[in-house]
Amino acid sequence: MAEGGARLLVVDDNKVNRLLLIRTLEMQGHSAVGAENGRVALEMLEHERFDLVLLDINMPEMDGFQVLERLLASSTLRDLPVIVTSGVEGMDSVVRCIELGAEDYLHKPVNPVLLRARVNSSLEKKRLRDAQKELVRRFATAEVAQDLQDSGFALGGKHVRATVMFTDIRGFTTMAAAQPPDETIELLNSYYTLMFDAISGQRGVVNQMIGDGLMAVFGAPLPLPDAGLAAVRAALEMVEMIELLNVERTAAQKAPIHIGVGIASGEMIAGYTGTQHRATYTCVGSTVNLAARLEAHTKQAQRTILIDRATLESLPPDVQVEVIGAVPLKGIAQPVELFSVECDQEL
Repeated sequence: MAEGGARLLVVDDNKVNRLLLIRTLEMQGHSAVGAENGRVALEMLEHERFDLVLLDINMPEMDGFQVLERLLASSTLRDLPVIVTSGVEGMDSVVRCIELGAEDYLHKPVNPVLLRARVNSSLEKKRLRDAQKELVRRFATAEVAQDLQDSGFALGGKHVRATVMFTDIRGFTTMAAAQPPDETIELLNSYYTLMFDAISGQRGVVNQMIGDGLMAVFGAPLPLPDAGLAAVRAALEMVEMIELLNVERTAAQKAPIHIGVGIASGEMIAGYTGTQHRATYTCVGSTVNLAARLEAHTKQAQRTILIDRATLESLPPDVQVEVIGAVPLKGIAQPVELFSVECDQEL
């Protein structure tokens, strides 16, 4: 499309066909260049930006089927729209191309009117996919965005071993009721900014926000070595930043805030839940429930960071912890061994 500045790559070993197709596309308002076979085309795609590929099937060195296979296997090129333009007859060839990710299939000689319609339609689909990716990049972490792109934005779940963290502000409901709404929103925005920075700095993923409560996971959707240690480091940084925030709040004659953090490690089910129109990445299972219970128990235990034994066993031996002991927790059949992480330490 002329208004979109589309750049097209025409791949055809027949020079006459290639040049005539390029001329037709340029007359329709596109910028187009050619490649004489699949190998050359892939080299160009690796180093240059194109919005769409028109691909012949029968070519020397690397045919169109091989090019489609390579594009499908590439995380950076799999979404590039491809229209096959081929003289190969038969439904089998068409089906194979579509299965390998081709957007459309046009028989030679290509009708210019049909070509215009199919190219513009494919470019519009690409524009919508690009907009979807941009939304994901803006509103999801880099890890979630990468996983979504790799999975093709597919819903589903899988068993993972990871670490889950829950945190919230102590007495937030009472505080919110006693101050103007704009101060509450300002506090939440400051709180989220600090918590997100600490969590993402340790490669954690915030996947749930309810009021002043946060849920974060370390080790999913992308594997993370030492996920338990990363979560504890994030928690310590969160506590430190809240202390610094309280210095400013006290100077402004505002009440200081305090947080509680619960961390548990183990098996869980992780994936995207919802519909193709609205989905979220989340984790479920007994490990997630335990982390939530640990966070809730920080009030009763009067401790800031509580962890389970599985998380403790992932930490270096010099990490300073206090043994709380086996404690019965709501919704969990057996008492759970709890440990409190000393906040005044660096890991």
